[in-house]
Amino acid sequence: MLSSNNLSARSLPFFAVALVALCFSYGNARAYADSPDEHLLDQQGIEELEAKALNADPREQCFLFAQLVHQLTEQSAQKYADGDTEKAIAGLKKIQNFAMKINMRLTEHDKRLKNAEILLRHTAFRLREMLHSSNAEDQPLVLETLAQIDHLESDALQQVFKK
Repeated sequence: MLSSNNLSARSLPFFAVALVALCFSYGNARAYADSPDEHLLDQQGIEELEAKALNADPREQCFLFAQLVHQLTEQSAQKYADGDTEKAIAGLKKIQNFAMKINMRLTEHDKRLKNAEILLRHTAFRLREMLHSSNAEDQPLVLETLAQIDHLESDALQQVFKK
């Protein structure tokens, strides 16, 4: 007959391994979830990324513009949180401009299309956060930008599944 002490002693290594595995999987999940934000660019970096996107191979442009839109969204959200509404709104207008460029270049032959779709999904998430924290007069522009990004993300996802 097994005593409870015997059972606990046998199951202790299993629970230790399970706990360690759980900790590593949570850490990896957080790292993956946070990965779009791990390298935020300053203004000079954004300008360099814009120049790179404009001059890139057409198959690379969709992903590069998605990176640019993501960086501008993060920057605009930060400016809005800091109270610099004018710069945040200017950033949203730039996002809309680059979103149109993505829309014109979105094809099933794009390189890193799935990565672009993931960036656009994360960008839409950040715009939703911004929408909830924005005041009533700024909400229409945020909502318009969000709708544009949602549409692009949906189109990119459709292109991914066409492959």
